[in-house]
Amino acid sequence: MRTEHLRAFETVARRGTFTRAAQELYLTQPSLSRQVAALEAELGAELLERGRRGAVPTAAGAALLPIARRMLADADSLRLELDELAGLRRGRVRLGAPPTLCVSLVAEVLADSVVRFPGVELQISEAGSLAVMQKLHEGDLDLAVVVTRGDTFESEGAELIPLLRERLVVVSAATREGSLPESVTLARLAEMPQVCFDRSYALRAATDAAFAAAGLTPRIAVEGAEMDAVLRFVERGIGVAVVPAMVVAGRPGLTWSPLIEPELDRTVNLARRRGVRLSTAAAAMQELVFETVALMELPGVLRLGD
Repeated sequence: MRTEHLRAFETVARRGTFTRAAQELYLTQPSLSRQVAALEAELGAELLERGRRGAVPTAAGAALLPIARRMLADADSLRLELDELAGLRRGRVRLGAPPTLCVSLVAEVLADSVVRFPGVELQISEAGSLAVMQKLHEGDLDLAVVVTRGDTFESEGAELIPLLRERLVVVSAATREGSLPESVTLARLAEMPQVCFDRSYALRAATDAAFAAAGLTPRIAVEGAEMDAVLRFVERGIGVAVVPAMVVAGRPGLTWSPLIEPELDRTVNLARRRGVRLSTAAAAMQELVFETVALMELPGVLRLGD
């Protein structure tokens, strides 16, 4: 199978019409149609169902699509690797992480990366851990930093390397002196006005599950916010919030106490595709993640693998 034929098929499937796909690929529609037809003839199956409203993958096309995306991602990685070997001093790293890690660990890694590897293009995909792992599986990412709790979720074709264990803590506005005790029980937390994340956050699901298991109903001041908004709302004194310990570092507007009875924590992992060799740039980013974690000395954070 030729790479250009796979790319033609993937683009039509993703864009939904031959017209939009041809525009993205800078091809004429007849040329694009010939490439898709050549792939269908090679495989002996119709891959796209053409209609007045566009083109959608057939059953055979739906089966090929994730494989095609991985093959195209590998081809792109090979091209970048050859560029690096040719001494072009450039590369690309596509890194995915959930918002709670983008504002903490990932931000520290990127700050070092732009200084040490100025020629490397960085592409960040911010989404929940499950969505990030799906992108990694499909070849849309080189590396991911993801969160697991309890039993590690299974991801076919991916390797998870535990980096650290991070406690969840309760944060309040630093201007409200004495607003938090030295530690906060879940029962005490339920009585405090809380700024809660959107329900799509795994962090929100973990705290909701803890309240439900204890038979408690939390007092919610504001809910549905994203990470940056939650932290700003807390700084303004609207309520307290439950966040990972690393998020508090470097935020003088916040004060925090550990959450106890029960303690809640999470494991932060580096994820990569199993059996796929990293490009030179991605391998350097992986080592930088390991170095950053090794140098971390933060309350509520326990490095793993020391």
